[in-house]
Amino acid sequence: MSADPAVPAGRAGHVLILGGTTEARRLAEALAREPAYASSYRVTNSLAGRVGSPVLPPGETRIGGFGGVEGLAGWITAHGVTHVVDATHPFAERMSFHAAGAEALTGVPTLALRRPGWTPGPGDAWTFADDLAGAAAVLPSLGGRAFLTTGRTGLHSFAHLTGTWFLVRSVDPPQGPVPPRMETLLARGPFGLAEERELMARHRIDVLVTKDSGGEATAPKLTAAREAGIPVLVVRRPPVPRGVACAESVEAALRWLGGTRR
Repeated sequence: MSADPAVPAGRAGHVLILGGTTEARRLAEALAREPAYASSYRVTNSLAGRVGSPVLPPGETRIGGFGGVEGLAGWITAHGVTHVVDATHPFAERMSFHAAGAEALTGVPTLALRRPGWTPGPGDAWTFADDLAGAAAVLPSLGGRAFLTTGRTGLHSFAHLTGTWFLVRSVDPPQGPVPPRMETLLARGPFGLAEERELMARHRIDVLVTKDSGGEATAPKLTAAREAGIPVLVVRRPPVPRGVACAESVEAALRWLGGTRR
């Protein structure tokens, strides 16, 4: 883990990547791989520390929170950060608003790197909810054996559902209130289509619950549900904070970095 050294001489900028996603890792890899960027930018990757054994990207790494908007703004100023890329999970709403607030305090440009969300296609039977509580309210009407892939931190929203059986898949064991009828599968993705087909069939899943995370890594479960005629309950993602620039790909983020170079 980085000891937070000063900005090296000869570098034009310092990019702080608020990470933990595939896109964050790919951006860090691109910045380390491309000579024009590698010679221009020092890169610090910030991880929340919620996963026990994270895959560390190239560059310096810091793990843990900043202490809110003021703490993040102070870190940005103290470490000479010239660009912030918020490449956190599309549902990491609090961190995204902290990043937007820090931009307002420091004037350091911030980009939200968000992979496109999913859209239903022919043969899909999707129901949408605005949040986890809304998903829990409608779930019993869609099925009784749910494959819950919304993450371990939101299980309390479903803890009151005594009539539904849940299969929960997560990297680390769940904590806090959980549904009374639940089986936990500890696994790290990505998961292939054959795996998802077999898993849903073996556990007799009749409804899939997911957040609109987007991307290809976790999309096979949607295909498996479509093939099996299983309804999907999708939690909509929160919007990017107003006024923050947004990119949907690593390539677009690189163009933004090149265009905002100081």
